[in-house]
Amino acid sequence: MCLGIPGRIIAMTDAAAAMATVDFDGVRREVCLAFVPDAAVDDYVIVHVGFAISRLDEDEAARTLAVIRAIPDALAAELGPDPVEPL
Repeated sequence: MCLGIPGRIIAMTDAAAAMATVDFDGVRREVCLAFVPDAAVDDYVIVHVGFAISRLDEDEAARTLAVIRAIPDALAAELGPDPVEPL
């Protein structure tokens, strides 16, 4: 399974190479925008392995981030607080 993470484009860093700085909830990374050439600063994009693969609106980005943030709690509830016993 592949996981794409939503982030907001905060700066275009190299237009010729289609590179931008994208903010992922406070973590910033350089991302290639070659697959979404119409993306612009303040747009939200789904990023997988350093490539933006689609655009999405702010509401969808917020909903997706909320689901991702809930994953640790859901796993803890299902597996328990310490699913692996130490040796």
